[in-house]
Amino acid sequence: MKNIIEKIKEIEQEVSDEKGEFSLFALFLREDAEESWDLLVSAPWIENNKEESLKYIANKVQEKLSSDEIVKISRIVIIDDKNPALSAIQKAMHVEHGLAEIKDSVFFGLPVKHAFLITSKRLNV
Repeated sequence: MKNIIEKIKEIEQEVSDEKGEFSLFALFLREDAEESWDLLVSAPWIENNKEESLKYIANKVQEKLSSDEIVKISRIVIIDDKNPALSAIQKAMHVEHGLAEIKDSVFFGLPVKHAFLITSKRLNV
């Protein structure tokens, strides 16, 4: 998993440099998921065109990860910037282009077994 985390960090940095900063970029392992991680993303630039942004991020993931690694990512979830749960995460944990690890918690009303936050910060928009 460590190799995937490093590649996901590289993707976050690349996309941030190319498109703009993220308010959230994280991997979540839901309690009900075996070893299938969700990639959660939130950024003002995503809101402008969610479908295109999702394709862009998915392409970056496919370019960077091997086929064995990609199967460990179940989906990419866009979190609305106005979601109150996003604010709660940002208050609890501030990290930018780094790595914070959280275990056995609840986010967005879902029990999360494991989470890696690469970026979690409030943006002045």
